[in-house]
Amino acid sequence: MATLELTAENFNATLEANPIVFIDFWASWCAPCRGFAPTYEAASEANPDIVFGKIDTEAQQELAATFQIRSIPTIAVIREGVMVFRESGALPASALTQVIDGVRNLDMEAVRAEIAAQQDAQQQA
Repeated sequence: MATLELTAENFNATLEANPIVFIDFWASWCAPCRGFAPTYEAASEANPDIVFGKIDTEAQQELAATFQIRSIPTIAVIREGVMVFRESGALPASALTQVIDGVRNLDMEAVRAEIAAQQDAQQQA
């Protein structure tokens, strides 16, 4: 599956319809973004069960602001509505593969329990 251009119009629907969504925040003027693009595209083609989206930070400034993007490229991963990974900088192919494997193997019940525990601790503080 080729990468999907994510926009304000299709962002929420894409997240709701897909259990795992990788997001590459990029811009056309960004040399590291252009260098990372083939690696990201190859990962997209090798993992057709995962949606690999791209958000052009110039064209989609509101989405970039929502995610508080300060540097690009930035990769974020949302699984079942929860952001489970975020890192700025172009990842080498081997690191991107490790992230993909890690996200696939997450115990989402444990992730949700940890989030709930953190929220409870914040409310009690």
